[in-house]
Amino acid sequence: MRFGKRILLAAAGAGLAMSAFVPALAALVQKKTPYFASISAGKARMRTGPARTYPASWLYQRADLPVKVLDIYDRGTWIKIEDPGGTQGWMLGSLISDVRTGLVMGTIAELRDSPRYGGKVVWRAEPGVVGRLSKCARGWCYFDVRGRGGYVEANHLWGVTADETLN
Repeated sequence: MRFGKRILLAAAGAGLAMSAFVPALAALVQKKTPYFASISAGKARMRTGPARTYPASWLYQRADLPVKVLDIYDRGTWIKIEDPGGTQGWMLGSLISDVRTGLVMGTIAELRDSPRYGGKVVWRAEPGVVGRLSKCARGWCYFDVRGRGGYVEANHLWGVTADETLN
């Protein structure tokens, strides 16, 4: 009888741990592909197929890097992504977040105090800088890099489309 109680308690504990993880994963699985997301871990391996038995093709060491989700396999256990350079592969679903980020592409991006060309330039970001995205509308997004932010034209960023609206 005592052994049965231990198994029951262990199963209940595992269920609680999974219930904290399932809503975040469920949000990713419900979206229609393709869509943008980001890498949530400081180190994440991209694989050539949707299982740990497939060889790793890349090791990403940059949390918040934006990625495009192309496909979802096994109810979100594995997610096929594309990185800003166009490389495609599979990553564990638990390493992908629905937090929206962007990567400055091309030339230096001017971050302005308002979403318009006449807005005062408050910061500049070099190509390769990653920041969090919000308030995207009419081709502009608020781009926050560790507390320093401003509005930038969406066409200077990889991780958002120019016609996309975000809150």
